[in-house]
Amino acid sequence: MDELLKAAQTALNNCLAVKKGESVLVITDEPLRKIGYAFWEAAKKVGAEAILLEILPRSSHGEEPPEAIAKLMKDFDVLIIPTSRSMSHTKARREACEAGARCVTLPGILEETMKRTLNADYNEIAQRTIKLAEIVSRGKTAKVTTPAGTNITVNIEGRECKPDTGLVHKPGDFSNLPAGEAYVAPVEGSANGVIMVDGAMVGKIKKPIKIVVKDGLAVEITGDQAAKELEKLIEPFGQPGRNVAELGIGTNHKAKIVGSVLEDEKVMGTVHMALGDNKSMGGNVSVASHLDGILLKPTLWIDDKIIMKDGVLKI
Repeated sequence: MDELLKAAQTALNNCLAVKKGESVLVITDEPLRKIGYAFWEAAKKVGAEAILLEILPRSSHGEEPPEAIAKLMKDFDVLIIPTSRSMSHTKARREACEAGARCVTLPGILEETMKRTLNADYNEIAQRTIKLAEIVSRGKTAKVTTPAGTNITVNIEGRECKPDTGLVHKPGDFSNLPAGEAYVAPVEGSANGVIMVDGAMVGKIKKPIKIVVKDGLAVEITGDQAAKELEKLIEPFGQPGRNVAELGIGTNHKAKIVGSVLEDEKVMGTVHMALGDNKSMGGNVSVASHLDGILLKPTLWIDDKIIMKDGVLKI
């Protein structure tokens, strides 16, 4: 059997628990058409009422789909969204889940990522992620340092840390695939310090991107070509695009840094911090941009307790 189809079937059975007769909508675009097709084929094999829909690629991560599609999304039991730009942080996705759809998004997923990570033991990943999310949710302050020079503190008091487990079994459940992170939206205006992105952001990093953060905003971005590219990506979104939106902790033991943020941010032993939209994470900033930067060998404190030391989880 084709490896892509096999990976899609595993995801449908284990992660989504799709049953015969359920309605499944696969939304894809031209760059990910082959993967969209594999999910549609897998859904048909399960005996689902499967529909495949191709939209025009969006211009940025977080841009809404066409209005007619947003309406349609609310009418399905299951949504599977492999697209070149992320629909995770869209109003359309949030409203579809509120209407009861189980949803997974796979923004920019590479074929190798799909084959390698979708057969991971998501029950094991879920246990690890939930435990971590509970610890972070109880905290008031988080601090991250790395050998590359990251030193940043954020306020997380009153913010729920959410586990991205990959188990999407109940109406309204949502996850990325591959899954495996615990993520929280820091309180707006509270982040201060320096982020040195040395893993990935706008692709794999050759020279770290230095992001100076003051009162919750990225006020200065320096480095080589990758830094210029990042600046260009967030420029159109003004101040909301510079919001420190997320602190995330990777928990997927099968994920590797490949230059595709979907997989990169799930790598066990990494921390990622994002700029832009945090509305889907319990924050107050809604903007059509969400960009993650992955930090290698981080040490993470929640209040005065070390949760991760030099990239090794201590829980």
